[in-house]
Amino acid sequence: MHQYSVRDVEKLVHLPRRRIRSLVEAGFVSPARGPRNAWRFSFQDLIVLRNAQALVAAKVPRKRITDSVKELRRRFPESTHLSGLNLSADPGGLVVKEGNRRWRAESGQYLLGFEGDPSAGSLRSLDRENAAPPDGADDWFERGVALESADPEAAIDAYERAVAADPGLLKARINLGCLLHEKGRLEKAEGVYREALRAHGDDPVLLFDIGVLLDDRGRQLEAAEAYGAALRRDPAFADCHFNLALLCERLGRPKDAIQHLAAYRRLTSASRSE
Repeated sequence: MHQYSVRDVEKLVHLPRRRIRSLVEAGFVSPARGPRNAWRFSFQDLIVLRNAQALVAAKVPRKRITDSVKELRRRFPESTHLSGLNLSADPGGLVVKEGNRRWRAESGQYLLGFEGDPSAGSLRSLDRENAAPPDGADDWFERGVALESADPEAAIDAYERAVAADPGLLKARINLGCLLHEKGRLEKAEGVYREALRAHGDDPVLLFDIGVLLDDRGRQLEAAEAYGAALRRDPAFADCHFNLALLCERLGRPKDAIQHLAAYRRLTSASRSE
């Protein structure tokens, strides 16, 4: 069975790497691990990733998504065309549209042409107010993931609540810092990252994100130090090699730039050939 790297998923599913990481951490897919501990996604994982973000955003209950995922994995072979599959929600549950056919994701029951027909106005996403409010750190984290695209400020609030509920939830701190960075609130983002660094130590993803932020703030030497620290923790961190290669070139360190670019190419070519 063919497996897909994170870079493949970015291209095929059009999700940024951080969003893919969030959906994996939220438990919607469980990719295998390949050489150098890199994630390897199945075709069924791509189907789930393509739809999970929209379903979470629609506030579909977690158990319903999980049950639907199990049914999708059972029903769809490797040859299924990804672009021909679509999930939506109506008051009766999740609906899969496959060409001209529609069926319930949990049960596999096919729908008649008029049942839940969007043209009749009955097919709709579940309203936010119908969803149970988050009651724990992981729930707030999932709420943040769901809201990032539609309502970034609400996502920031959700991540802050997740951290307050569980200060040990590193993924919430990382996503919060990334989102603040994207919104241009660089000083606050750095504060979030520094607090996470004190709480969790030298996590390579955290150090990488700190490096990106410091580079954007014009503190290039500190950024290089952060990237270097990330690579000491994870020498196979391809994106970190790439960013550090570009930074070394700007800092007038061509030998280091060549070394890190070569490492990046070696790692990504190995991933593509697996």
